[in-house]
Amino acid sequence: MRIGFGNDIHRLVDNRPLIIGGIRVPFSKGEEAHSDGDVLLHALIDAILGATASSDIGTLFPDKDNKYKDIESSILLREVLKLTNPKFENIDSVITLEKPKLQEYIPRIRENIANLCNIDISQVSVKAKSNEGLDSLGENSAIKAEVVVLLNSFTLLK
Repeated sequence: MRIGFGNDIHRLVDNRPLIIGGIRVPFSKGEEAHSDGDVLLHALIDAILGATASSDIGTLFPDKDNKYKDIESSILLREVLKLTNPKFENIDSVITLEKPKLQEYIPRIRENIANLCNIDISQVSVKAKSNEGLDSLGENSAIKAEVVVLLNSFTLLK
């Protein structure tokens, strides 16, 4: 068994879609990023790579490479899943965002992550928290995700 931890944070800006766990959430701002900026899938990718003692998302998919410009993070996750072949016990995540409230989107986010990872939805936990008005997260100028995975087998990257 191996545990992996990943986190990601992005500034929220106008004229970008807000993508969380591969789901578009209606809002006036979205993540500023080279890719689609999906903090939850980025954190999940880093958690998988951490559990497998592999690389990190920035090394595998550098933001200086234009082939990753505006790419969907689900494509990046599928590539990491193919490379590492993880067998999940569970995925636990926390999204920190002041607005919009995510409660109604969490079931779809969980289902999408379960489908992407080919696991049962009961193995995927997604929680949403506010930052109580503190710092850039609380001022609604950023979004953050943290993910922990427990794997019972995987393939090491070379």
